[in-house]
Amino acid sequence: MTVMTDRPHMLTEEFESLARIGAREIEGLRLEFIDGKLGVKAVPDGDHGLIIEWLLRICIQHRPELFLYGEQGLKVQQYRAGRARPDGILAPSGFMKAQGEWVDPDPVLMVVEVTSYDSDTDRRDRIEKPRAFAETGIPVYLLIDRDSCEVSVHSEPDGRRYETVRTVPFGKDIHLPDPVGITLQTEPLKDWIR
Repeated sequence: MTVMTDRPHMLTEEFESLARIGAREIEGLRLEFIDGKLGVKAVPDGDHGLIIEWLLRICIQHRPELFLYGEQGLKVQQYRAGRARPDGILAPSGFMKAQGEWVDPDPVLMVVEVTSYDSDTDRRDRIEKPRAFAETGIPVYLLIDRDSCEVSVHSEPDGRRYETVRTVPFGKDIHLPDPVGITLQTEPLKDWIR
C-alpha cells in the first residue's frame, strides 16, 4: 500500500465551500487551510481584541496610508493553495476592493497573529503560519505570544522561511523592519495576558 503524504486532505475549492457553510451554521467558527490540512481557529477573547485595537491605533498613527484589517481571509503558500485568516493584515488602505472573502497577498506588508489559549497555538502560530507566510513572500510576520509574554518579528522571507527572527519580552521596544518601519513599545501588552 502506498501512502501519499504530499496530497492535501481536500481541494482548495472544497475548503472554501466548507468555510462558507461553517461560518453560516456555527457562530464564531473560523476555518483555515494550511499545508493541505483543515484547521479550526479559536474565537478571540476580549484581551485578544484589545491587543489588535492597540496595534491598529499605532499603525494608523505612524502609517495613515495603511490599514490593519482584522480577520480577513488571505491566500497563502506556494501557488496560493492555502487559506489563512490572520488576526491582522497590514496593507494599503482599500486594497481589498472587489476581492471577495480570500484576498491576494501581493500588497500585504505584514500579517499579525496573537496567540490564543488553545492546544493548537504552538503548531499553528509558531510553526505552520510563519512558514506559510514566508512561502507567500509576505515581508513581516508579527507574533504577539501571550503564552511566553514575548513579541517576535519575522522578516526577510526566502520563499521557505523567514531568515531573521527577533524576539523580545513584553515591555521592551521592538522595530518592525521595512516595509513597515514602525517601532512598537510593548509595555501595554502586559495588561492583556492571563
